[in-house]
Amino acid sequence: MTDPTRLSQTKPEPPNPEPPNPTHREYTMSDTLTLSVPGMTCGHCEAAVKQEVGGVPGVTDVDVDLETKDVVVTGTALDRAALVAAIDEAGFEVA
Repeated sequence: MTDPTRLSQTKPEPPNPEPPNPTHREYTMSDTLTLSVPGMTCGHCEAAVKQEVGGVPGVTDVDVDLETKDVVVTGTALDRAALVAAIDEAGFEVA
């Protein structure tokens, strides 16, 4: 026989969170800035620029096109001066 003075010490189950609403999406505004960097000629150049520019606050993506010599930066609240400084740090000049 079970002792009625001894109650089970189980924690109540937390309520189930509402399932995500597939029609509700959060959007953030992103900026895109294209900079011309004529000194880039090879994959090493591309990697150096991507590494430096990718470290700038707000940058979410860096695309380097060696054929057109363009660096396309995507992110939020992009600071052109900081991006130019990062490219300079990688050893290149923005035209």
